[in-house]
This record gives sequence, structure tokens and C-alpha cells, in this order.
Amino acid sequence: MSSEFSKGDRVTWNSHGSTATGEVLRKITSDTEAGGRTVRASKDAPQYLVRSDNGGEAVHKPDALRRAR
Repeated sequence: MSSEFSKGDRVTWNSHGSTATGEVLRKITSDTEAGGRTVRASKDAPQYLVRSDNGGEAVHKPDALRRAR
């Protein structure tokens, strides 16, 4: 079961062999351009735009994200 995240939530994810930390900017629920690529998303299969602590932005599926402690 996938998790739901909200704008401002602190999250972590695996990135290039290490763990990255950042903040959820928004939930994406329709096909759009975000994070430098075309995102295929829907209400049943959302993705999240996140900003890492180093300033980069990326889009992740909910299963790739974990709540930061």
C-alpha cells in the first residue's frame, strides 16, 4: 500500500547509492511536465514533486518515498 504525502512533508529516498532528504512541493495527479521530464500520473497513480536539500527538484512515485524522522 502506498503512502500519501502532503505539501511540506519531509521525505527521504534512495538516490545514486545514498539517501537524499527533501520536501514535498506538490502532488501530481495528471500528465504534466515536472522535474525536467514528462510525468505520467493520475488520481489512482499519483507522483510527487520534491525538492532535495541540495536544491534539485525531481518527481518520485509514492513507493520510493519515506517520511523523514
